[in-house]
Amino acid sequence: MKILHIISSGGMYGAEAVILNMSRTLNESSHSSILGVFSNSANPNLQLHEVAIAQGIDSHLISCAGQIDRTVPASIRELIARTNADIVHAHGYKADIYSYFALRQSAVPLISTCHTWYDNDLAVSLYGMADRFVLRSYAAVVAVSEEVSQRLLKAGVRKDRVHIVRNGIDLRPFDNASPLLRSVSSQDQPPIVGLVGRLATEKGVDIFLRAAARVLVELPSTKFVVVGEGPDREQLELLINELQIRRNVSMLGRRDDMSSVYASFDIMVSASRREGLPIAILEGMASSLPIIATAVGAVPTVILDGRTGVLIPAENVETLASEIIKLLPNQTRRQNLGSAAKKLVEEEFSAQRMTADYLRIYEQAIATKKQTATTPSDSSAVPQGKTK
Repeated sequence: MKILHIISSGGMYGAEAVILNMSRTLNESSHSSILGVFSNSANPNLQLHEVAIAQGIDSHLISCAGQIDRTVPASIRELIARTNADIVHAHGYKADIYSYFALRQSAVPLISTCHTWYDNDLAVSLYGMADRFVLRSYAAVVAVSEEVSQRLLKAGVRKDRVHIVRNGIDLRPFDNASPLLRSVSSQDQPPIVGLVGRLATEKGVDIFLRAAARVLVELPSTKFVVVGEGPDREQLELLINELQIRRNVSMLGRRDDMSSVYASFDIMVSASRREGLPIAILEGMASSLPIIATAVGAVPTVILDGRTGVLIPAENVETLASEIIKLLPNQTRRQNLGSAAKKLVEEEFSAQRMTADYLRIYEQAIATKKQTATTPSDSSAVPQGKTK
């Protein structure tokens, strides 16, 4: 089976990690994964395409000029014909909408994964409404959490077409990684508390920084690290200066050595206001990290309070600071939480398990599409959109 993933990528975030993890697993089996990455004229972020090529994953650019480019559906159809794809798997509202118009009368089944939605402004809300409308026509729509699933059902997507598939990761890079943020020459080093995520309101990086300021009153040698890029970078830098914590905070931007970054942390924090199931949390768990996370989205399904991590309410600076202060000196508890977290992610959140779940959905979608195409009412129709 050949699966063509379509995405308009804004950087290396959760959806991109899911695509790469699944692609590697598919390509190691009898199946194959192909990427179609939008090259947007306004913001041509091609990191995913470049990483895929570097990893030996077949990736193609889809040119898109402006917010509406009427040539894109034809480009998608041409890419399907050229790669002989059996399934088109769209990720995100832009890919969903363009793929819908490309394949409305096609024999190729359309699948979408809704990683999450953030209706932060009017424009994004309108895109979200259009997205959920076209998803009603998809062969299958995958939600990464029960919360996203409920939003799909409320939007009118048929219940028999909505599936929940938990994210999964490739566990291999996180075994025995080197802690590159630490100096090998010094034995007595300050503890490091890290947050990994997009620099955007929903990720609560501002909450993390305000908690850091409170922790530093009690534990002044602690270092805080933020890994990621995003639209809020400038205002977060201003907040660091306002809180007067610049000496203790590092903004590392995007990194290509994440396994070594995780290996350098003593504690990982997820301070999100809204979430699905963050890949960063799964990667932190695979790195045996004790994690303090807000109880939002599907996070409580993996961070089991007191067992695989610590859950706290969202937007609560004082509670976050208090939990960091309690956990940092308690090495035994940190090790116990980290070990339990690693065990859970190995058992339930591997890329192999995630890919197997998706393959079952792909096979069901193909079978349903074939059955529909051979019904008497459609027998005279000639399927379009795929060439053999």
